Amino acid sequence: MSTTAATLDRTFAALADPTRRAILARLATGKATVTELAAPFAMSQPAISKHLKVLERAGLITRGREAQWRPAALEAEPLHEAADWLEQYRQLWEERLDRLDAYLREIQGKDTSNTELEGGS
Repeated sequence: MSTTAATLDRTFAALADPTRRAILARLATGKATVTELAAPFAMSQPAISKHLKVLERAGLITRGREAQWRPAALEAEPLHEAADWLEQYRQLWEERLDRLDAYLREIQGKDTSNTELEGGS
């Protein structure tokens, strides 16, 4: 498995959980401690720590040490890689939908022509 594939696997696995997505959304506003990250959730700090470990292994956060506290910070690069990977599929679906739209317009145009011919006789 390539490094990119492994990174994507870890990123999407980490993003699969709504608690971890909420933690990332909070960290998008700035660094936070485990206590601060645990506050909005009905779960223990050890449970939040487990989520943080998954996010850290995926490269989505880093944890540092500043005086007495260990803040977590968002690392956006894996999200950027995931967005790049998804972009190719967005383009594929847009092209398919554009073709479908053109086909439907063509059919509607033929129906209008047939209706006009029938009404004119």
